[in-house]
Amino acid sequence: MTAVQNAPTSAPGVAPGSSASRTGEGVSLVRLTQVELRKLADTRSGLWLLIAIGLAAAGTAVIMIAAAPDAEQTYRGLLAFGLIPASVLLPVLGILSMTSEWSQRTALGTFTLTPARGRVVVAKLAAAVLIAVAATAAAAVLTVAANLVAIGTGGDGSWEITAEQIGRLLLNQVIFVLMGSAFGALLMNSPVAIVLYFAIPTAWTVLGAMVKWLARAAEWLDVNVTSLPLSEATMSGGQWGRLGVACAFWVGLPLVLGTVRMLRREVS
Repeated sequence: MTAVQNAPTSAPGVAPGSSASRTGEGVSLVRLTQVELRKLADTRSGLWLLIAIGLAAAGTAVIMIAAAPDAEQTYRGLLAFGLIPASVLLPVLGILSMTSEWSQRTALGTFTLTPARGRVVVAKLAAAVLIAVAATAAAAVLTVAANLVAIGTGGDGSWEITAEQIGRLLLNQVIFVLMGSAFGALLMNSPVAIVLYFAIPTAWTVLGAMVKWLARAAEWLDVNVTSLPLSEATMSGGQWGRLGVACAFWVGLPLVLGTVRMLRREVS
């Protein structure tokens, strides 16, 4: 009797037994990022979050036009206010992106197809940043219509905004979505990560404002406070320095620790 051996399988377009097949490098980072972007929109929770962000952005424009002083109804003012919902909700998408492999028990399939887990982490981060860019671009387009309405209702309607100011508004979105991703990577549990993402920084902000001996530390380590100048007309060097320290603490540190956890955690 002749023994029949099954040929080893590999990713499409990757030769069986090749180094790319063994390390997962046969799948390009662009392709992995596209997969992660699709995951964000394919799930019910992700889709509803995106819808909620869009509706909330439209709602903020209505509130601004109806209630804000005429002098504040400018393109820059409307855009900065309209991006607030995204800065609150986009981090939840970042969390879900990092925790989905474990909460939905798809880690085995994902890391079998792409054993190089670091590439998967990078793709998830890239997808989160691209979502932040897309949300900012969509808000910028929506704000054009909102500013036209403001002009028609007696608002200031100034179109004055610099590329540097737009860049800072975008950076604000990127910081918070990466912060959410960092919490998700570190905790690997969606409900816990979401609760702690909102609870811990908020508690730190409250303590920094109420406890006198924490006030100095809060000036450097409160990301909710240090990020506020990003939406203002100008930003000083000292404000950039405090923002950098806060980001290193709230984004860099948990992201490094979370990445180590994801690289080492056993898949079952």
